Amino acid sequence: MQFNRSSFFGRIAAVSAATLAPVVAFAQDAAAPAAAAAAATPVPDKGDVAFMYIATLLVLFMIIPGLALFYGGLVRAKNMLSVLMQCTMVCCVLMLIWVIYGYSFAFGGSTSAYWGGTAKMFLAGVTKDSTASTFTQGVVIPEYIFAMFQMTFAAITPALIIGAFAERIKFSAVILFCILWATFVYFPIAHMVWDANGLLFKMGALDFAGGTVVHINAGVAGLIGAIMVGKRTGYGKDMMAPHSMTLTLVGAAMLWFGWFGFNAGSNLEASGGAMLATVNTFVATAAAVVSWSVVETFTRGKASMLGAASGMVAGLVAITPAAGIVGPMGAIVMGLIVSPLCYFFVSVVKSKFGYDDTADVFGVHGIGGMFGALGTGIFASSSLGGVGYAEGVTMGGQFMTQLTAVVITLVWCGIGSLILYKIVDVIVGLRVTVEAEREGLDLASHGEAAYHS
Repeated sequence: MQFNRSSFFGRIAAVSAATLAPVVAFAQDAAAPAAAAAAATPVPDKGDVAFMYIATLLVLFMIIPGLALFYGGLVRAKNMLSVLMQCTMVCCVLMLIWVIYGYSFAFGGSTSAYWGGTAKMFLAGVTKDSTASTFTQGVVIPEYIFAMFQMTFAAITPALIIGAFAERIKFSAVILFCILWATFVYFPIAHMVWDANGLLFKMGALDFAGGTVVHINAGVAGLIGAIMVGKRTGYGKDMMAPHSMTLTLVGAAMLWFGWFGFNAGSNLEASGGAMLATVNTFVATAAAVVSWSVVETFTRGKASMLGAASGMVAGLVAITPAAGIVGPMGAIVMGLIVSPLCYFFVSVVKSKFGYDDTADVFGVHGIGGMFGALGTGIFASSSLGGVGYAEGVTMGGQFMTQLTAVVITLVWCGIGSLILYKIVDVIVGLRVTVEAEREGLDLASHGEAAYHS
Protein backbone atom coordinates (compact mmCIF):
# COMPACT_ATOMS: atom_id res chain seq x y z
CA MET A 1 0.00 0.00 0.00
CA GLN A 2 1.47 3.24 -1.08
CA PHE A 3 1.69 5.98 1.61
CA ASN A 4 0.30 9.31 0.44
CA ARG A 5 2.08 11.94 2.56
CA SER A 6 -0.03 14.88 1.42
CA SER A 7 -3.29 13.02 1.95
CA PHE A 8 -2.24 11.82 5.42
CA PHE A 9 -1.20 15.22 6.69
CA GLY A 10 -4.19 16.80 5.04
CA ARG A 11 -6.54 14.51 7.06
CA ILE A 12 -4.53 15.19 10.24
CA ALA A 13 -4.83 18.93 9.67
CA ALA A 14 -8.54 18.65 9.02
CA VAL A 15 -9.11 16.58 12.17
CA SER A 16 -6.91 18.92 14.25
CA ALA A 17 -8.69 22.00 12.95
CA ALA A 18 -12.07 20.52 13.72
CA THR A 19 -10.93 19.42 17.19
CA LEU A 20 -9.28 22.72 18.08
CA ALA A 21 -11.92 25.01 16.59
CA PRO A 22 -13.87 25.40 19.87
CA VAL A 23 -10.64 26.03 21.76
CA VAL A 24 -9.52 28.69 19.30
CA ALA A 25 -12.93 30.31 19.34
CA PHE A 26 -12.91 30.38 23.16
CA ALA A 27 -9.43 31.92 23.21
CA GLN A 28 -10.49 34.57 20.70
CA ASP A 29 -13.59 35.41 22.72
CA ALA A 30 -11.51 35.65 25.89
CA ALA A 31 -8.93 37.87 24.23
CA ALA A 32 -11.49 40.21 22.64
CA PRO A 33 -12.17 42.33 25.77
CA ALA A 34 -8.45 42.62 26.45
CA ALA A 35 -7.81 43.71 22.86
CA ALA A 36 -10.66 46.19 23.05
CA ALA A 37 -9.30 47.56 26.32
CA ALA A 38 -5.85 47.89 24.80
CA ALA A 39 -7.33 49.70 21.82
CA ALA A 40 -9.26 52.03 24.14
CA THR A 41 -6.19 52.90 26.23
CA PRO A 42 -4.97 56.30 25.02
CA VAL A 43 -1.45 56.28 23.65
CA PRO A 44 0.40 59.62 23.54
CA ASP A 45 1.55 60.69 20.12
CA LYS A 46 5.34 61.01 19.99
CA GLY A 47 5.07 64.25 18.03
CA ASP A 48 2.90 65.83 20.72
CA VAL A 49 5.32 64.66 23.40
CA ALA A 50 8.31 66.19 21.60
CA PHE A 51 6.37 69.41 21.01
CA MET A 52 5.46 69.77 24.69
CA TYR A 53 9.01 68.90 25.75
CA ILE A 54 10.38 71.79 23.67
CA ALA A 55 7.61 74.15 24.82
CA THR A 56 8.43 73.40 28.46
CA LEU A 57 12.12 74.19 27.95
CA LEU A 58 11.19 77.43 26.15
CA VAL A 59 9.18 78.63 29.15
CA LEU A 60 12.13 77.87 31.43
CA PHE A 61 14.27 79.94 29.06
CA MET A 62 11.82 82.82 29.59
CA ILE A 63 12.61 82.89 33.31
CA ILE A 64 16.33 82.16 33.31
CA PRO A 65 17.86 84.07 31.63
CA GLY A 66 15.05 86.00 29.86
CA LEU A 67 13.08 87.65 32.67
CA ALA A 68 16.16 87.94 34.87
CA LEU A 69 18.06 89.93 32.24
CA PHE A 70 15.02 92.02 31.30
CA TYR A 71 14.48 93.13 34.91
CA GLY A 72 18.22 93.28 35.61
CA GLY A 73 18.81 95.80 32.86
CA LEU A 74 16.00 98.01 34.17
CA VAL A 75 17.50 98.50 37.64
CA ARG A 76 20.63 100.39 38.65
CA ALA A 77 23.99 98.65 38.30
CA LYS A 78 24.34 98.17 42.07
CA ASN A 79 21.18 96.03 42.14
CA MET A 80 21.74 93.92 39.01
CA LEU A 81 22.79 90.71 40.76
CA SER A 82 20.04 91.00 43.37
CA VAL A 83 17.41 90.82 40.63
CA LEU A 84 19.19 87.92 38.92
CA MET A 85 19.39 86.07 42.22
CA GLN A 86 15.76 86.71 43.10
CA CYS A 87 14.54 85.41 39.74
CA THR A 88 16.78 82.36 39.98
CA MET A 89 15.82 81.41 43.52
CA VAL A 90 12.10 82.03 43.08
CA CYS A 91 12.17 79.82 39.98
CA CYS A 92 13.98 76.98 41.78
CA VAL A 93 11.98 77.16 45.01
CA LEU A 94 8.68 77.14 43.09
CA MET A 95 9.77 74.07 41.14
CA LEU A 96 10.20 72.20 44.40
CA ILE A 97 6.95 73.52 45.85
CA TRP A 98 5.12 72.51 42.68
CA VAL A 99 6.29 68.90 42.90
CA ILE A 100 5.61 68.66 46.65
CA TYR A 101 2.06 70.02 46.64
CA GLY A 102 1.48 72.67 43.95
CA TYR A 103 0.53 70.29 41.16
CA SER A 104 -1.94 68.57 43.44
CA PHE A 105 -3.46 71.85 44.66
CA ALA A 106 -3.99 72.97 41.05
CA PHE A 107 -4.70 69.72 39.18
CA GLY A 108 -5.15 67.05 41.83
CA GLY A 109 -8.49 65.79 40.57
CA SER A 110 -10.68 67.26 43.30
CA THR A 111 -14.26 68.17 42.39
CA SER A 112 -13.86 71.42 44.32
CA ALA A 113 -14.31 74.64 42.33
CA TYR A 114 -11.42 76.28 44.19
CA TRP A 115 -8.56 73.79 44.58
CA GLY A 116 -7.37 70.43 43.33
CA GLY A 117 -6.99 68.65 46.67
CA THR A 118 -4.13 66.58 48.08
CA ALA A 119 -4.38 63.34 46.07
CA LYS A 120 -1.32 64.08 43.96
CA MET A 121 0.99 65.57 46.57
CA PHE A 122 4.61 64.51 45.97
CA LEU A 123 3.36 63.55 42.47
CA ALA A 124 1.59 60.51 43.91
CA GLY A 125 0.13 58.41 41.10
CA VAL A 126 2.06 60.25 38.42
CA THR A 127 4.18 57.71 36.53
CA LYS A 128 5.81 57.36 33.15
CA ASP A 129 2.67 55.56 32.00
CA SER A 130 0.03 57.96 33.35
CA THR A 131 -1.46 60.44 30.90
CA ALA A 132 -3.23 63.78 30.96
CA SER A 133 -6.03 64.50 28.50
CA THR A 134 -5.88 67.86 26.76
CA PHE A 135 -8.83 70.21 26.88
CA THR A 136 -8.79 70.72 23.13
CA GLN A 137 -9.46 67.55 21.17
CA GLY A 138 -9.11 64.77 23.71
CA VAL A 139 -5.52 64.03 22.68
CA VAL A 140 -3.37 62.74 25.53
CA ILE A 141 0.19 63.47 26.61
CA PRO A 142 2.29 61.91 29.39
CA GLU A 143 1.29 63.38 32.73
CA TYR A 144 4.92 64.10 33.57
CA ILE A 145 5.28 66.57 30.72
CA PHE A 146 1.93 68.21 31.48
CA ALA A 147 2.98 68.63 35.11
CA MET A 148 6.37 70.05 34.14
CA PHE A 149 4.88 72.44 31.58
CA GLN A 150 2.49 73.79 34.18
CA MET A 151 5.39 73.92 36.66
CA THR A 152 7.18 76.47 34.50
CA PHE A 153 4.06 78.67 34.58
CA ALA A 154 3.99 78.40 38.36
CA ALA A 155 7.67 79.36 38.46
CA ILE A 156 7.53 82.42 36.20
CA THR A 157 4.38 84.03 37.63
CA PRO A 158 5.77 84.89 41.09
CA ALA A 159 9.04 85.91 39.43
CA LEU A 160 7.14 88.53 37.42
CA ILE A 161 6.12 90.24 40.67
CA ILE A 162 9.75 90.92 41.61
CA GLY A 163 10.04 93.80 39.17
CA ALA A 164 7.50 95.89 41.07
CA PHE A 165 9.53 96.26 44.27
CA ALA A 166 13.06 95.71 42.98
CA GLU A 167 15.99 97.56 44.58
CA ARG A 168 14.60 97.82 48.13
CA ILE A 169 13.14 94.51 49.35
CA LYS A 170 14.79 91.86 51.53
CA PHE A 171 15.87 88.68 49.77
CA SER A 172 14.26 86.54 52.48
CA ALA A 173 11.01 88.48 52.12
CA VAL A 174 10.91 87.81 48.38
CA ILE A 175 11.31 84.06 48.81
CA LEU A 176 8.83 83.76 51.69
CA PHE A 177 6.21 85.90 49.97
CA CYS A 178 6.46 83.99 46.70
CA ILE A 179 6.01 80.65 48.47
CA LEU A 180 2.93 81.88 50.35
CA TRP A 181 1.54 83.70 47.33
CA ALA A 182 1.83 80.69 45.05
CA THR A 183 0.15 78.51 47.69
CA PHE A 184 -2.84 80.72 48.45
CA VAL A 185 -3.25 82.77 45.27
CA TYR A 186 -1.66 81.19 42.20
CA PHE A 187 -2.55 77.52 42.71
CA PRO A 188 -6.26 78.23 43.44
CA ILE A 189 -6.58 80.60 40.47
CA ALA A 190 -4.86 78.09 38.16
CA HIS A 191 -7.35 75.44 39.33
CA MET A 192 -10.33 77.75 38.90
CA VAL A 193 -9.37 78.70 35.34
CA TRP A 194 -7.76 75.60 33.83
CA ASP A 195 -9.14 72.58 35.70
CA ALA A 196 -12.33 71.05 34.34
CA ASN A 197 -13.91 71.37 37.81
CA GLY A 198 -12.72 74.93 38.34
CA LEU A 199 -15.12 77.78 39.05
CA LEU A 200 -14.13 79.97 36.10
CA PHE A 201 -13.66 77.03 33.73
CA LYS A 202 -17.24 75.93 34.35
CA MET A 203 -18.43 79.48 33.83
CA GLY A 204 -16.94 79.32 30.33
CA ALA A 205 -14.15 81.87 30.88
CA LEU A 206 -11.55 81.84 28.10
CA ASP A 207 -7.88 82.01 29.07
CA PHE A 208 -5.75 80.18 26.54
CA ALA A 209 -2.33 80.68 28.12
CA GLY A 210 -2.62 82.77 31.28
CA GLY A 211 -4.12 86.25 31.01
CA THR A 212 -5.88 85.92 34.35
CA VAL A 213 -3.77 83.17 35.90
CA VAL A 214 -0.38 84.72 35.14
CA HIS A 215 -0.51 88.38 34.17
CA ILE A 216 -3.45 89.89 36.06
CA ASN A 217 -2.39 87.85 39.07
CA ALA A 218 1.22 89.05 38.94
CA GLY A 219 0.28 92.63 38.05
CA VAL A 220 -2.09 93.09 40.99
CA ALA A 221 0.33 91.47 43.43
CA GLY A 222 3.09 93.71 42.08
CA LEU A 223 1.06 96.89 42.56
CA ILE A 224 0.17 96.02 46.15
CA GLY A 225 3.78 95.08 46.85
CA ALA A 226 5.11 98.34 45.41
CA ILE A 227 2.75 100.30 47.65
CA MET A 228 3.38 98.26 50.80
CA VAL A 229 7.16 98.09 50.46
CA GLY A 230 7.21 101.81 49.69
CA LYS A 231 9.13 103.99 47.27
CA ARG A 232 12.85 103.65 46.72
CA THR A 233 14.96 106.05 48.75
CA GLY A 234 15.46 109.15 46.63
CA TYR A 235 12.61 108.26 44.25
CA GLY A 236 11.74 111.31 42.17
CA LYS A 237 15.02 113.03 43.11
CA ASP A 238 17.91 110.70 42.34
CA MET A 239 18.77 109.34 38.90
CA MET A 240 17.17 105.88 38.67
CA ALA A 241 17.38 105.21 34.95
CA PRO A 242 17.92 101.62 33.73
CA HIS A 243 21.61 100.81 33.85
CA SER A 244 21.64 98.68 30.68
CA MET A 245 19.03 98.94 27.97
CA THR A 246 21.21 96.52 26.03
CA LEU A 247 20.54 93.75 28.55
CA THR A 248 16.89 94.76 28.80
CA LEU A 249 16.44 94.26 25.07
CA VAL A 250 18.32 90.97 25.21
CA GLY A 251 15.99 89.84 28.00
CA ALA A 252 12.89 91.06 26.15
CA ALA A 253 13.97 89.21 23.00
CA MET A 254 14.47 86.04 25.06
CA LEU A 255 11.00 86.50 26.50
CA TRP A 256 9.51 86.80 23.02
CA PHE A 257 11.40 83.71 21.86
CA GLY A 258 10.37 81.69 24.89
CA TRP A 259 6.79 82.96 24.71
CA PHE A 260 6.15 80.71 21.71
CA GLY A 261 6.50 77.80 24.13
CA PHE A 262 4.24 79.65 26.55
CA ASN A 263 1.45 80.32 24.03
CA ALA A 264 1.73 77.55 21.44
CA GLY A 265 2.51 75.00 24.14
CA SER A 266 -0.74 75.86 25.90
CA ASN A 267 -2.51 74.11 23.03
CA LEU A 268 -0.99 70.94 24.58
CA GLU A 269 -0.62 69.27 21.19
CA ALA A 270 1.15 69.93 17.91
CA SER A 271 -1.90 70.85 15.85
CA GLY A 272 -3.38 73.77 13.96
CA GLY A 273 -4.33 75.42 17.24
CA ALA A 274 -0.67 75.64 18.20
CA MET A 275 0.16 77.15 14.83
CA LEU A 276 -2.59 79.75 15.23
CA ALA A 277 -1.11 80.68 18.61
CA THR A 278 2.31 80.95 16.96
CA VAL A 279 1.09 83.33 14.25
CA ASN A 280 -0.72 85.47 16.81
CA THR A 281 2.35 85.63 19.04
CA PHE A 282 4.31 87.00 16.11
CA VAL A 283 1.89 89.62 14.83
CA ALA A 284 0.35 90.91 18.07
CA THR A 285 3.80 91.54 19.53
CA ALA A 286 5.05 93.24 16.38
CA ALA A 287 1.97 95.48 16.32
CA ALA A 288 2.44 96.43 19.97
CA VAL A 289 6.09 97.41 19.44
CA VAL A 290 5.13 99.64 16.52
CA SER A 291 2.18 101.08 18.40
CA TRP A 292 4.21 101.98 21.51
CA SER A 293 6.89 103.63 19.38
CA VAL A 294 4.29 105.66 17.49
CA VAL A 295 2.66 106.83 20.73
CA GLU A 296 6.05 107.87 22.13
CA THR A 297 6.88 109.74 18.95
CA PHE A 298 3.72 111.82 19.25
CA THR A 299 3.96 112.40 23.02
CA ARG A 300 7.73 112.68 23.60
CA GLY A 301 9.00 113.49 20.15
CA LYS A 302 11.23 110.39 20.09
CA ALA A 303 10.73 106.64 20.10
CA SER A 304 12.83 104.98 22.81
CA MET A 305 14.34 101.53 23.11
CA LEU A 306 12.77 101.23 26.56
CA GLY A 307 9.41 101.92 24.94
CA ALA A 308 9.96 99.33 22.23
CA ALA A 309 10.91 96.71 24.82
CA SER A 310 7.88 97.64 26.93
CA GLY A 311 5.62 97.39 23.88
CA MET A 312 7.10 93.99 23.11
CA VAL A 313 6.14 92.65 26.53
CA ALA A 314 2.75 94.40 26.45
CA GLY A 315 1.89 92.74 23.14
CA LEU A 316 2.93 89.34 24.46
CA VAL A 317 0.84 89.84 27.58
CA ALA A 318 -2.26 90.95 25.66
CA ILE A 319 -2.25 88.03 23.23
CA THR A 320 -1.57 85.39 25.89
CA PRO A 321 -5.21 84.69 26.87
CA ALA A 322 -6.31 84.92 23.23
CA ALA A 323 -3.42 83.18 21.45
CA GLY A 324 -5.28 80.12 20.16
CA ILE A 325 -8.70 81.75 20.09
CA VAL A 326 -8.59 84.92 17.98
CA GLY A 327 -7.58 85.28 14.35
CA PRO A 328 -4.39 86.99 13.13
CA MET A 329 -6.18 90.24 12.25
CA GLY A 330 -7.78 90.32 15.68
CA ALA A 331 -4.35 89.73 17.20
CA ILE A 332 -2.92 92.70 15.30
CA VAL A 333 -5.73 94.96 16.51
CA MET A 334 -5.18 93.80 20.10
CA GLY A 335 -1.46 94.56 19.75
CA LEU A 336 -2.17 98.03 18.38
CA ILE A 337 -4.58 98.88 21.21
CA VAL A 338 -2.70 97.47 24.22
CA SER A 339 0.38 99.69 23.94
CA PRO A 340 -1.46 103.05 24.27
CA LEU A 341 -3.35 101.66 27.26
CA CYS A 342 -0.21 100.44 29.01
CA TYR A 343 1.69 103.61 28.09
CA PHE A 344 -1.04 105.71 29.71
CA PHE A 345 -0.82 103.77 32.96
CA VAL A 346 2.98 103.76 32.96
CA SER A 347 3.47 107.44 32.17
CA VAL A 348 0.33 109.13 33.51
CA VAL A 349 -1.46 107.02 36.12
CA LYS A 350 1.72 105.97 37.96
CA SER A 351 2.85 109.60 38.19
CA LYS A 352 -0.60 110.74 39.25
CA PHE A 353 -0.85 108.30 42.16
CA GLY A 354 2.86 108.30 42.98
CA TYR A 355 3.47 104.58 43.50
CA ASP A 356 6.93 103.23 42.68
CA ASP A 357 6.48 100.22 40.42
CA THR A 358 10.13 99.78 39.41
CA ALA A 359 9.64 97.71 36.23
CA ASP A 360 5.99 98.69 35.59
CA VAL A 361 4.66 95.25 36.42
CA PHE A 362 1.14 96.52 36.99
CA GLY A 363 1.18 98.98 34.09
CA VAL A 364 2.24 96.31 31.59
CA HIS A 365 1.25 92.91 32.99
CA GLY A 366 -1.77 93.95 35.02
CA ILE A 367 -3.34 96.34 32.50
CA GLY A 368 -2.21 94.31 29.49
CA GLY A 369 -3.59 91.15 31.08
CA MET A 370 -6.97 92.75 31.80
CA PHE A 371 -7.24 94.12 28.29
CA GLY A 372 -6.22 90.76 26.82
CA ALA A 373 -8.77 88.86 28.88
CA LEU A 374 -11.60 91.21 27.92
CA GLY A 375 -10.46 91.49 24.31
CA THR A 376 -10.51 87.70 24.02
CA GLY A 377 -14.25 87.78 24.64
CA ILE A 378 -14.71 90.13 21.69
CA PHE A 379 -12.19 88.95 19.10
CA ALA A 380 -13.02 85.27 19.62
CA SER A 381 -16.06 85.95 17.43
CA SER A 382 -15.97 84.05 14.15
CA SER A 383 -17.21 87.21 12.43
CA LEU A 384 -13.93 88.85 13.50
CA GLY A 385 -11.76 85.92 12.46
CA GLY A 386 -11.74 84.04 15.76
CA VAL A 387 -12.60 80.41 16.43
CA GLY A 388 -16.11 81.32 17.59
CA TYR A 389 -18.04 80.85 20.81
CA ALA A 390 -19.55 77.81 22.45
CA GLU A 391 -23.03 76.92 21.27
CA GLY A 392 -25.60 79.43 22.44
CA VAL A 393 -22.99 81.97 23.64
CA THR A 394 -23.06 85.50 22.23
CA MET A 395 -20.32 88.10 22.15
CA GLY A 396 -22.01 90.06 24.92
CA GLY A 397 -22.41 86.95 27.05
CA GLN A 398 -18.77 85.93 26.59
CA PHE A 399 -17.58 89.45 27.35
CA MET A 400 -19.51 89.45 30.63
CA THR A 401 -18.04 86.06 31.51
CA GLN A 402 -14.57 87.44 30.83
CA LEU A 403 -15.32 90.50 32.95
CA THR A 404 -16.52 88.29 35.79
CA ALA A 405 -13.31 86.24 35.60
CA VAL A 406 -11.21 89.42 35.70
CA VAL A 407 -13.08 90.77 38.74
CA ILE A 408 -12.82 87.46 40.63
CA THR A 409 -9.07 87.34 39.93
CA LEU A 410 -8.64 90.97 41.04
CA VAL A 411 -10.49 90.38 44.30
CA TRP A 412 -8.88 87.01 45.11
CA CYS A 413 -5.37 88.19 44.29
CA GLY A 414 -5.79 91.66 45.80
CA ILE A 415 -7.08 90.53 49.19
CA GLY A 416 -4.80 87.49 49.33
CA SER A 417 -1.68 89.47 48.41
CA LEU A 418 -2.43 92.19 50.94
CA ILE A 419 -2.74 89.66 53.75
CA LEU A 420 0.39 87.77 52.70
CA TYR A 421 2.55 90.91 52.50
CA LYS A 422 1.44 91.74 56.05
CA ILE A 423 2.36 88.26 57.25
CA VAL A 424 5.79 88.42 55.62
CA ASP A 425 6.39 91.89 57.10
CA VAL A 426 5.64 90.54 60.57
CA ILE A 427 7.86 87.48 60.17
CA VAL A 428 10.99 88.79 58.41
CA GLY A 429 10.25 92.40 57.46
CA LEU A 430 9.75 93.57 53.90
CA ARG A 431 12.34 96.26 53.42
CA VAL A 432 16.11 96.54 53.71
CA THR A 433 17.68 99.36 55.69
CA VAL A 434 18.34 102.74 54.07
CA GLU A 435 22.08 102.08 54.34
CA ALA A 436 21.76 98.75 52.52
CA GLU A 437 19.60 100.34 49.85
CA ARG A 438 22.11 103.11 49.24
CA GLU A 439 24.97 100.65 49.10
CA GLY A 440 23.08 98.45 46.67
CA LEU A 441 21.51 95.05 47.24
CA ASP A 442 24.26 93.26 45.30
CA LEU A 443 26.77 93.90 48.08
CA ALA A 444 24.37 94.32 50.99
CA SER A 445 22.38 91.13 50.38
CA HIS A 446 24.74 88.91 48.41
CA GLY A 447 28.27 90.18 49.01
CA GLU A 448 29.19 90.49 45.35
CA ALA A 449 28.95 92.94 42.49
CA ALA A 450 27.83 92.59 38.90
CA TYR A 451 30.51 94.94 37.60
CA HIS A 452 34.01 95.93 38.69
CA SER A 453 35.82 99.15 37.77
